[in-house]
Amino acid sequence: MAYTYLITGATSDVGTALIRRLLTQDPAGERLVLAQGCGDVEKLAPLIQEFPGKIRPFDVDLSDPYKVDTFCQLVTRDNPAPTHFIHLPALPVVNAKFKNFDEVRFEKDWEIQLHSAVKLCKAVLPAMSKAKFGRVLFIQTSYTIGCPPKFTAAYVMNKSAIGGLVKSLAVEYARFGVTVNCVAPSMMETHFLQDTPELIVKAAAEENPMGRNATPDDVVPAMAFLLSEEARFITGVTLPVTGGSAIV
Repeated sequence: MAYTYLITGATSDVGTALIRRLLTQDPAGERLVLAQGCGDVEKLAPLIQEFPGKIRPFDVDLSDPYKVDTFCQLVTRDNPAPTHFIHLPALPVVNAKFKNFDEVRFEKDWEIQLHSAVKLCKAVLPAMSKAKFGRVLFIQTSYTIGCPPKFTAAYVMNKSAIGGLVKSLAVEYARFGVTVNCVAPSMMETHFLQDTPELIVKAAAEENPMGRNATPDDVVPAMAFLLSEEARFITGVTLPVTGGSAIV
């Protein structure tokens, strides 16, 4: 079956790893990736060269609602209807006491993570429902499982809202053959940690039962499973990928 994957945040370390896995596992060449980045789509160049004709890049600022509206129109008008939607973008975590809560930054991250997700789901879910097939996947965080670390209120609030959206969509669209799920990694060593102090990164690794932090290679296989046909009866879940540091 021909699949079209709409991946926002596709230029991230997780996004590029997921694209490579999805296209490598497609020997018949039936998969197409609509890949969104923001000012950094050149990161997709090696993948575009490796998989010619299989990746269509879009440079879109998801913090701008008007640009998101235009993006939704482009996706639904000029491309095959997405069968899979994977939403990955977020601003990097900034550890800050609540008295220093940055409301402007929080609202920007809200637009990137939540508001754009709502708009894009409204754009792609009707076609999935009509086709009686679809996969929607978000990336959450182990910080929403149990007790979060201190000084992460803004990040945890946005990610918790993602969890609420997932549960609501899962219940509404299950009868149409559309699944909606999350993966929730523990601290993952990617460029996303650029603003996180090295001491915090090292402490998280030492405290993890496996003695290290997660990597994209740990998380992407779980994502690929939830996007697969084999996961057709799994919906509304948040799958921890944590090395045992967060257990539900």
